[in-house]
Amino acid sequence: MVRFRTLEPWEDPRGGHIERVRIDNGIIALEVLSLGGIIRSLWTPDKNGERGNIVLGCDSAEDYLAQGAHLGAIAGRYANRVANGQMSYQGESYRLDVNQATNCLHGGSEGFNRKHWHIGALPDGVRLSLTSPDGDMGFPGNCNLQLDYRLVGNNLYMEIFASTDKACPISLTQHSYFNLEGPQSNSNRDHKLQIDSQTLLTLNQLGLPTGTSHVAGHLLDFRQAKLLGPVQEDEAFSATCGIDHCYLTNANHAELTRFGALSAPKSGRTMTLYTNQPSVQIYGANFLQGEKGRNGQVLASHQAICIEPQQIPDGPNKTKLVSDPWINPGQVYHHISRYQFGSC
Repeated sequence: MVRFRTLEPWEDPRGGHIERVRIDNGIIALEVLSLGGIIRSLWTPDKNGERGNIVLGCDSAEDYLAQGAHLGAIAGRYANRVANGQMSYQGESYRLDVNQATNCLHGGSEGFNRKHWHIGALPDGVRLSLTSPDGDMGFPGNCNLQLDYRLVGNNLYMEIFASTDKACPISLTQHSYFNLEGPQSNSNRDHKLQIDSQTLLTLNQLGLPTGTSHVAGHLLDFRQAKLLGPVQEDEAFSATCGIDHCYLTNANHAELTRFGALSAPKSGRTMTLYTNQPSVQIYGANFLQGEKGRNGQVLASHQAICIEPQQIPDGPNKTKLVSDPWINPGQVYHHISRYQFGSC
């Protein structure tokens, strides 16, 4: 049984209120905001059965709106980067909002992380919905979205459906910053990461794909679990200040495929990701320094790790590289990911 509890809302400085709800099935629990579909807190048990929060978050709507890290939010209409904020399809060209170097990142400066979603209860979780109008951040078509967070045993399911009345690329991801040691930890370096994928994207200096590469012999080969610290601190990644790379999953769109697992030695917590998305971006919170977190805490770089199932970076312009992310009228975008929590 999942208990649904409405919490005191926050005032939105832009007008109105931010709704807050907590859902709890007795094993894991989470707090969800109507702002950005944000997961503000996620409580899972450690090796001793004690529950603790494992994601970074903020204390107010003002703090969430002031930070640019997409803490816990849904990124979209297109997660990751679109080169030069430009794309074209069937003879139509589109100019998107540019908000990171020359790229459109995570849907632009007013992406889905800053939108107000409608939120309601499900028997086993919460359902959020959003309508993004034609031309929102430059993206074509009126886009209707449904987002479900559901708790089943020791699993968090995230499922998203989206449709549009004009052809539009859609890629949505959950952008939580995980630290399995809990809020008392200010580093991810002792976490171990294991990734099933044998292939990653080769990226240029702007984080845009140029091709694919086998992980064998690469620092980013995580087929056997290894510590994050020595990898992200290697001088080979000085340009990105750590890990910010995309792995291919070979997932079947209709089925969930195991991607890999994250574990923490002190708490004993583990998190295993299954997804139907073609790629997963691993981001070591390389530029988190200075963002404001809970209780006025100033966050540090490498304080957590993002594991982001999604379409590939610059997918609208790289439709033949891995998969075609363009959704036409009458088609439905479907993303489902399962986060399984355990202990070791």
